[in-house]
Amino acid sequence: MRKYIIYGDIGGTKTLLQMAECVDATVHEHGVRRYHSSDYLSFSDMLRDFLNEISVAKTGSLEAACFAVAGPVVDQSAQLTNLPWQLDAVQIAQVFSIPRVKLLNDFEAAAMGVDSLASDDLVVLQSGRAQPQATRVILGAGTGMGVAWLVWHEKGYQPLSTEAGHIDFAPTNALQMRLLEKMQNKFHRVSVERLLSGAGLTQIFSFLLEHQRDCADCSQFQLDKDSGAVITALAAEQKHPVAIRSLELFAEMYGTYAGNLALAGLCKNGVYIAGGIAPKIIDTLQAGGFMRAFCDKGRFSDLMKAIPVRVVTNPDIGLLGAKNVARKLSQATFS
Repeated sequence: MRKYIIYGDIGGTKTLLQMAECVDATVHEHGVRRYHSSDYLSFSDMLRDFLNEISVAKTGSLEAACFAVAGPVVDQSAQLTNLPWQLDAVQIAQVFSIPRVKLLNDFEAAAMGVDSLASDDLVVLQSGRAQPQATRVILGAGTGMGVAWLVWHEKGYQPLSTEAGHIDFAPTNALQMRLLEKMQNKFHRVSVERLLSGAGLTQIFSFLLEHQRDCADCSQFQLDKDSGAVITALAAEQKHPVAIRSLELFAEMYGTYAGNLALAGLCKNGVYIAGGIAPKIIDTLQAGGFMRAFCDKGRFSDLMKAIPVRVVTNPDIGLLGAKNVARKLSQATFS
């Protein structure tokens, strides 16, 4: 009988699910399915649709599954941060008759996918001088802000999930202080994710519009809560000056935050910028503001200049990581 694994990347906006057949030491991937997460009341409903589409029951057995989840995972249970879904690994295993099921924080999964990336999946912002087996960090702005550490243990890297996207935002100049004040008036506490996310980019754009001397075009922008894609298009296609400045400010704050994480973990073997936004604003990230802010750490600036920094352009890095974990789970099942 054929043996299969299932893995997925579950986000507040979209979910990717994929199946693969395990044959000895190789994995044969089958077509990936993309779903709008909000179209379903629960993940179980989505997974049931997926299994019906691929008809595994007719061709073989499911041996293991791993799902990356955009939210904290506690005791193999997870509540999505930006979607009212509750997931439980034991329940999924029982309902769908899968011997081994594991939930990972989405950036914990992304961390597990780093070493599976090809060279053309990465854009170098700073070459640096990598130190083998030193700590790494992967972070990324999208619907929210995800962060995970990679720490060397024995023969390989082990991921450490975090909720570092929810630490306090720290402004570094007068403009950012005014932005923080506006955000505090609106939200009281301002986390990094409030600004370094699609919704955050929308907040930055609205703030800069309001602070123009001539705000004649303010009223024409009826933006949704998360209009990051619209603002990016305004900058790229219409060369709207406030949209361009919004991306520049976003990149500066992004660089500062990435530098703080790199300094906190002494991430001398690499900083990986993932998430849905970075590949779409790669020209802005390469323009210099991101790396200037990253390296602007006073007496530690020289140390920061030695840290490799790369943008991950492969949107399926979380899926890669989930596949790697599901494969390990299946090997444990077979043994």
